[in-house]
Amino acid sequence: MHPYEVAQTLRSRAKHESVRLNYGSLYGVVEALEAKRLVRARETVREGRRPERTIYEITDAGHVELVDWLSDLIAAPAKEYLQFEAALSFIVVLPPDDAMMLLTQRARALEVQLAQHHSVRHAVEGDGLPRLFLLEDEYVTHLLEAELDWVRRLVKDMDAMNMRIMVNLSGGYGDRLKANVAALKGKYPDRFAVFANTCGSL
Repeated sequence: MHPYEVAQTLRSRAKHESVRLNYGSLYGVVEALEAKRLVRARETVREGRRPERTIYEITDAGHVELVDWLSDLIAAPAKEYLQFEAALSFIVVLPPDDAMMLLTQRARALEVQLAQHHSVRHAVEGDGLPRLFLLEDEYVTHLLEAELDWVRRLVKDMDAMNMRIMVNLSGGYGDRLKANVAALKGKYPDRFAVFANTCGSL
């Protein structure tokens, strides 16, 4: 393939969804690979009035390098600095109700992403594409499902924790505490139900 054909192939296969690509630097990447003797120019062709294009092929050394690099990526888990992970480490900065609202928004966005993934997967499976060529999408789908489940549970747990704080701050003991708890139940029936299920009923 020549570099332009490589870019077109990557686009048509939607590889930008799983690999961060900079198509503008592709020619420079090919030149660097050639300098390291990982690819070599096979021939130069011209179609009509178009400029000449050099077609490259992978070398034996390039194939060995590719297999070694891919083997490391698959076998050895690497630390990936996720934006959501970083945000969670500072979530205490936000007021609890704001944090729950934002997490709920994230859950809805995840639901939309999952629906899109399932729709695309259903379409390509209907075309008979083997599972082997859909593994990255399958992996992302499972990650989204796990994150959505965790975010939903986190929102419920945070709501229960907030209710516990409200109960503690209501003050009193004995009949007075019971009266305050009854008032909270009346004001926040849904939230109190989650609190009771998570932390124990009062």
